[in-house]
Order: sequence, then structure tokens, then C-alpha cells
Amino acid sequence: MHQTKEKGARSRRGIVTSPHHLASEAGAKVLRRGGTAIEAVIAAGAALTVLYPHFCGLGGDAIWIVADPEGRRKAIMGIGQAAAQLPEFDVIPTRGPLSALTTAAVVDSWGLALSYSRENWQGTETLTSLLDDAIELAASGFPVSRSQQHWHAYRSGEIENWTSVATSFVTDGLQRQPELATVLEQIAIHGHREFYDGALGNRIAKELEAAGSPIRRSDLQKTAATIEDPVSITYRGLELLAPPPPSQGTATLAIMGILSNFRMGDLDPTSADFFHLCVEAVKQAFLDRGMIADPNFVAQQCADWLSPPNLANKAAAIDPLSAMPWPHGFKTGDTVYLAAVDSEGRSASVLQSTYFDWGSGVLLPDSGILWQNRGAAFSTDPASPNVLAPGKRPFYTLNPGLGLKNGLPHLLYGTQGADGQPQTLAVLLSRLIDHGLDPLAALSAPRFLLGRTFSDTRDNLKIEEAAGQDVLTMLSERGHEVIAIPALSPLSGQAGVIRLNDDGWMDGAHDPRSDGCAIGV
Repeated sequence: MHQTKEKGARSRRGIVTSPHHLASEAGAKVLRRGGTAIEAVIAAGAALTVLYPHFCGLGGDAIWIVADPEGRRKAIMGIGQAAAQLPEFDVIPTRGPLSALTTAAVVDSWGLALSYSRENWQGTETLTSLLDDAIELAASGFPVSRSQQHWHAYRSGEIENWTSVATSFVTDGLQRQPELATVLEQIAIHGHREFYDGALGNRIAKELEAAGSPIRRSDLQKTAATIEDPVSITYRGLELLAPPPPSQGTATLAIMGILSNFRMGDLDPTSADFFHLCVEAVKQAFLDRGMIADPNFVAQQCADWLSPPNLANKAAAIDPLSAMPWPHGFKTGDTVYLAAVDSEGRSASVLQSTYFDWGSGVLLPDSGILWQNRGAAFSTDPASPNVLAPGKRPFYTLNPGLGLKNGLPHLLYGTQGADGQPQTLAVLLSRLIDHGLDPLAALSAPRFLLGRTFSDTRDNLKIEEAAGQDVLTMLSERGHEVIAIPALSPLSGQAGVIRLNDDGWMDGAHDPRSDGCAIGV
């Protein structure tokens, strides 16, 4: 293994990347002892539920894309469903117990992924071994990350009103979570279904009910991750895989399908022309995004949305010299991206999330679990495909990706950032594929975010100032409402990339905007 830079790594035997260096190390330990990519991601992901409590946790969900050199490729959809008995809403709250409307499927996704690893990749690890690092971190503590400090401070004034959150999570020094350590130990000893069917699940259900959530024991028991076929398109000879609805993965693929109609490789990847085409492709793709919903409730037209004629028509609608108005309402959300490739080239690309930073703000006091507010992504409009209903999964921003070259895993990629996920991925993928940038260079280059944020309610185009004033001026002249944001801004997401090269080397990196890194073994 050769470590290249602070955030990047090179290896022939395997790489793991995540937004926290201790989580990356937890995954790397598994690879060093011969574990599979899935096993490494479970160890890293469990560590992140402790290390990054503001973005993910046991009270949240996870979506996976897994692929291997034998041609298997699957999406593991760990998405909790809405409670069976729901209150009536005019507006679904974004915080508090009534925003905790959906169950949490991340733990079940670990169990399903581990079974997949055993059955298809000859995996031998158990949750008992894979949760060791997470348990130790929760029990003994760890230095608070810059990201946790930022989001704790950012929510000052709100966080004090959330159940035990302000007092349980610190902004400086050592962060300990002893109750969570006990929960992780119970899962390690009794298995992943302990979280849903066992004594632990019964205790969690009672805590949720006491807090005022509509989730009950029977809802937890019905929670189950599923294995599904990913959706895909071809871009410059690579097959790009994304999770199916209710994930917005089709939106990311649509953006790339639109850009395939342009000679992106002829453009300077930091130029105004490059940014303009990426931004306008995002707008065109997002025109269909409002139709994405749970396919168990609403038929999904993925083949039509991703058909070459439809994407060509959208490309033709782009004016190279004029910006189209932003057509889509803002959806917020935060998550963590992690990925691993093992010595056999088997690959896992994963996102874990509790939706908003700090989720619902409901911390279950006896278990130390911070529950997600993913139910706030539902609509109350009866005409919406995403209208709230018992047992339904909400529209989902999580969309980890994986690119195949000649049928073999070649690129793993994903990012934090809700609406910003497809935007960031489009820029990254074009720079990686059209321009041949290495993962760290692609992640370090300036990015944009179109739409509102926590701190700016205007639907403007935010571009990192490293793009240069000339680029911002040229985009303004084309009708974009441009504002500059700091270089390497947290608003631009925290992405990760692993690339498997033809010569057997693997390159990986995590975003300079994060606390993480890639580690090779």
C-alpha cells in the first residue's frame, strides 16, 4: 500500500473511504485480515453511527450498490417505512417526535448485506467482530470532529429544545455514548434482528412511543431491507449503476444521459461552459424527479425517464448561452458516503443517513439512538406520488453509484447533500470520466450547488470561489443568479471516490471538505 496524500490512497489489495479517518481505519482493519468489501463497509458504517451522530446513526437508513468481477450487481435498499397508524397532518413537521414517522433500516441492511457477502463472496466475518470498533468508540470516546462541531454550533438555539441532544453531544473534547455502546453490544451478540424483534426492539418501541412518535413495535418488526436490481445507463462506454426508486438515483443517471449529448471532454472542467452545461442538465433532469416515489405504491417510469430520446430532447432544450429558471423545490438532508473495494475487486458503495442534520432531534434516552426524520420527505398533497401513507417508503435522496468498465467494477462514488447529491456527482463523474482526473484531484476541484440551503433561501447558483471571478461573471451574464461561497465549502457536500484501474492499482480519496480519508491496505 502507498498512501499518497492526506485524503487519498493507492493500493493493489483494497481501499476503504469514509468521511472520518477512524471509520476508514475500522474498515481497513477488516480488509487487512482478508475480509470482503461488504464486511469492511459494515465496520466503517457502524463506526460512523458513533463518530458522525449528526449525519447518520442506528435510527436511520442505508442504501447500497454492490458489484463484483463475476457480474453480480445489486442494490440493497435499507429504507424504513411509514408507521401503520399515522396522525393527520396539514404540514409534516421537520423536527420533533411527529417527524419520526418512519422506521430505521440501517441495521437490517447490515444483516442483509452480510448474508449476501457470505453467500456470494465467501465472507466469514460476523457482526460480533465487525462492530468491535464502533462499540469501543462509543464506550471510550473520541475527539469531536470538525463536522460535528460545525453542526452543533449551527443549530445553536434549536438544539436546546430537542430531547437530550444538546447535553448528550458535545462541541469540544471527548464524545462518549455509553448507552449506544450497550445497544451495539446487544446487536453484536444477538444479531441484527435484535433491533427489531428482540428485547432491544421492544425497548426501542417503548422509547419511541414515550417520546410521541407513531412508530410501534409492530412497525419495527415489519422493517426489512430488500435486494433489488439497480437502474443503469451507459456513459462514454461505462455502465453507471444507481439504486432504483424511491431513490433519486434515476435523476443522477438522467443528468449524465443528458451530458452524453455534449462533448464534455473538449471543455475545460473549471470553465463557465462546463459549469453551465452541468447546471442546465441538472435542471432538465429534475423536471422528472417529482414523479419518483415508492414503486410498491406508484408505478415508476424509469425506462421512459432514461430513454435516449427523452434525454436527447432534454439536451436539445438547453440553451448554451442562457440559464433556465430553477424548476424544483428544495429538499434538505445530510448523510455519509463510504465505500470499499477488496483484494478480489468486489465493491460496495454505500450511503447512511438520518435525513436532516441531527435527524428528528429525538434522542431515545435509554438507548442513546437519535431517530431520523425521513418521514418529513413525504408530501401531504393527495395528488403527489410521494403522498404520505401507512407502510410507504418516502422519496429518497440517497443514491450511491458504481460504474462498470467492460462489466467489471471501475468507479465507486457518492456524496452527502440531498438535492446537491446529483449535482456533485455530475461534476465529479465528468471530471473523472471525460477528463481523466484522479479521485483526489476531482474531489478537490471547485463545485457548485443550485437551489436553497439552510443559510440562503434563494434558488441561486452557489459556486466555490476557487472557480475564479471570470467564471462567475460569465455565468452571471448567461442569466444565472450567482453567488460565491468559500473554497472547499461544506455546502458542496462530502464526497468519496474509489477507482479501479486497468493495471491492477486502485486509487481512492475522500473529500477535502470532510474529516475523512481513503486508506489502502
